[in-house]
Amino acid sequence: MQIQVNTSNGITNKDTLERWADTEIKQHLSRFVEDVTRVEVHLSDENHDKAGAGDKCCVMEARLAHHQPLAVTQHAASLDEAFRGAADKLKRLLDNTLGRLNHRTRDSIRKDGEGFVAE
Repeated sequence: MQIQVNTSNGITNKDTLERWADTEIKQHLSRFVEDVTRVEVHLSDENHDKAGAGDKCCVMEARLAHHQPLAVTQHAASLDEAFRGAADKLKRLLDNTLGRLNHRTRDSIRKDGEGFVAE
């Protein structure tokens, strides 16, 4: 799984933040390593120098092999909260999406027409 972290101009300590985000994503989404080819993380401070609640934003996009990308957005008061909220949302979205995809490909007991018949 390839991880790409992007930060806006209003973010300080970009290198440290990008290394931290890379490590966190690898740990948080490790069980999806077979299904996810790339995760893009976009961290931004929408108000830059101005203070304000909910002005930090994290957008995460997961690219699945042979499927459309999945994206989530989280706004929060700090980058840490925004990042962790987006990571949790993405994990739930991957759980749900991959669960549905795996459910469709699983063999059914009714596939061959044999099974219980009510008499």
